[in-house]
Amino acid sequence: MIKEFRELITKGNVLDLAIAVVMGAAFGKIVSSLVENIITPLVGIILGGINVSSLTIKVGNAVLKYGIFVQAVIDFLIISFAIFMFMKIANSIIRKKQAKEEEVIEVVPATEQYLKEIRDLLQKNSRQTKHYKSILNQ
Repeated sequence: MIKEFRELITKGNVLDLAIAVVMGAAFGKIVSSLVENIITPLVGIILGGINVSSLTIKVGNAVLKYGIFVQAVIDFLIISFAIFMFMKIANSIIRKKQAKEEEVIEVVPATEQYLKEIRDLLQKNSRQTKHYKSILNQ
């Protein structure tokens, strides 16, 4: 059982997942800081200093703090958009890198190209010779 557990945790997939979780948590802190400290204050300035998190409704003795929920939805939308933009930029960079790698792979050395042309010419001449021999034999 210990051996199986050791094999499980030393596989690349588990280590990759662990690294992704740690990086995701760190990235989440960065995005949360961006939203809380930069974007939300800017939105507040644009909206004239409205703070939706303090909105409440009093129903009898109960107080419904719906402003906190509205703020959470706004934060979610902003964070989702920030992650979307990050992924869009990252995918664009990855596609450009892959395109460059494909261009490099497709470049055929001149000597190899010449050899291919010679091969094709020999095959063409061989077919023509066979054709002429078949005409002469008739």
